[in-house]
Amino acid sequence: MREEEKKRSSLKNFFRKRWVFPAIYLASAALLISVIFWYQTAGQNTAEKPNLTEDSKELTGMNNDTVIEVNQSLENVSVPVKDENEVEYIKRFFDANASPDEQEAALIVDGNKYRTNMGIDIAMKDGSEFDVTAALSGKVTAVRNDSLLGNVVEVEHENGVKTIYQSVQDLQVKSGDAVKQGQVLATSGTSQLNKEAKNHLHFEIRKDNTALNPIDFFGQPFTALEDVDNEEVDTDKQEEAAGETEQNPAEGDSQTQETDAEEDPQSPKMTDE
Repeated sequence: MREEEKKRSSLKNFFRKRWVFPAIYLASAALLISVIFWYQTAGQNTAEKPNLTEDSKELTGMNNDTVIEVNQSLENVSVPVKDENEVEYIKRFFDANASPDEQEAALIVDGNKYRTNMGIDIAMKDGSEFDVTAALSGKVTAVRNDSLLGNVVEVEHENGVKTIYQSVQDLQVKSGDAVKQGQVLATSGTSQLNKEAKNHLHFEIRKDNTALNPIDFFGQPFTALEDVDNEEVDTDKQEEAAGETEQNPAEGDSQTQETDAEEDPQSPKMTDE
């Protein structure tokens, strides 16, 4: 009992000292401040993480638009359909350097005139409708209806490259839309220019408004189109073979060349199938 009384007495004496309570108060305050500081620091670190990501984009000069442009340069030109094994080329590009038989096969009969095909005509093997997809990523710059060509969708790419989709229906895009490669633009349709083709897609690739043979670039990288030197494309031969200068696409009329079949005795004879 005496020992317990001594302990109690010594404890009372300890708390009676003037410095005890101030020391306890200071220790408690220091502990509380430490907890508050730790909580605020943890919260700031969590909130600052998104800012670090944004800052890194600014430092590297990269943003979402830059990524899209880089990806387009890495794309390969694709056939503008979902499954190229299900379609066939029913009318090919008019090549001024091709054989007479190949050139004749690339002419479109329009009444008493022949029009050179400045693209290719694609149709399903069974003649049914099909989805028309973007051959490359880009921006839709025009969607219009042409009395001769049907509905037309134009998609612009980098460095003067443009892809054109004619004879389409059920349009899924509008002017100003950004589209990705493989995205559905419309479905195949018909046109007054090439009634014999029935349901089909007329597809063109142009570099600085010069028509290129799409088949030459399918599966090739986009850079192959950028590297095309328009001086190497002998448009004079095409015009000479067609008989007239190509019409301006901006006028909204046909983007093909034509010649009068009756007046030109050198024009190849074609028979209606």
